[in-house]
Amino acid sequence: MKAVRIERHGGPDVIVIEEVETPTPGAREIRVKNAACGINFIDTYHRTGLYKIALPSGLGQEGAGVVDAVGADVSRFKVGDRVAYCSGPIGAYSEAHVVRDDRAVALPQAISFDSAAASLLKGMTARYLLRKTFRVERGHVVVIHAAAGGVGQILVQWAKQLGATVIATAGDEAKTAIAKSLGADHVLVAGRDDIAKRVREINNGVGAHVVYDGVGKDTFEASLDCLRPRGMMVSFGNASGPPPPLNVLSLSQKGSLFVTRPTLGHYVASLEELDETAADLFAMIERGAVKINPPTRYKLADAAQAHRDLEARKTTGSLVLAP
Repeated sequence: MKAVRIERHGGPDVIVIEEVETPTPGAREIRVKNAACGINFIDTYHRTGLYKIALPSGLGQEGAGVVDAVGADVSRFKVGDRVAYCSGPIGAYSEAHVVRDDRAVALPQAISFDSAAASLLKGMTARYLLRKTFRVERGHVVVIHAAAGGVGQILVQWAKQLGATVIATAGDEAKTAIAKSLGADHVLVAGRDDIAKRVREINNGVGAHVVYDGVGKDTFEASLDCLRPRGMMVSFGNASGPPPPLNVLSLSQKGSLFVTRPTLGHYVASLEELDETAADLFAMIERGAVKINPPTRYKLADAAQAHRDLEARKTTGSLVLAP
């Protein structure tokens, strides 16, 4: 079968397509014939070495398809089942991938493979951010950075469904239009608007209850300055690079702020948490409360170009590879 491999860390040029042996599932494992593979920013962190992985390695943690082989002691799935996964192991950029049966979820017939691969990791991330890390309720003021991106689009829609006032940021006018179309109450242009100042102007001089920041270095300080006393800064990504070192004493000076750096794995660690999170996401999609736009599709052979486009912020919404 064909699969993406990297021999060293670096830019998109380190990505190659190789013919490799089709893996055989072991005990409590299933093999998924991928119909679509999700592309996420964390994949670029693995490629560059920002997040260390053993080399040589595959790339990608997310996919959707049909189970075509099962190992011993698997009762959760059978051959022919539609499934999706996003918790690894790394190597999803491939024609087939072996995953643990307790890390995959059953995929409803109403949700396409492309939509699942485009939304499972991003959607489950949005779900834990909004319902677990900081529980958004009606009346909360929420700031969402990179609102036209894959996670951002889901966050905006879901936060509005929860009754929040959403202040979104985006990189240019075209992307602000996307955020507005998804229901954002106010949209600011990153790099042009003084984000912290504008958030307070919009909210009668008071900061936001929570900021969801997947951008990192470029927005970190502004995110802190957006918050009201005892507000929460949720730093969940590094699209512009890792945030700068944090002076903990500044949190008291800025209003006894909370700062957290969560990751999905700690919110779906148990099978019960995984199924609950996925079921909540799929229910939101099936009833139209969260709409997943058709993702931009790349061929498996074009994985390097997909990474270039993602890192250059040329894309909106989600990207998938077609094996």
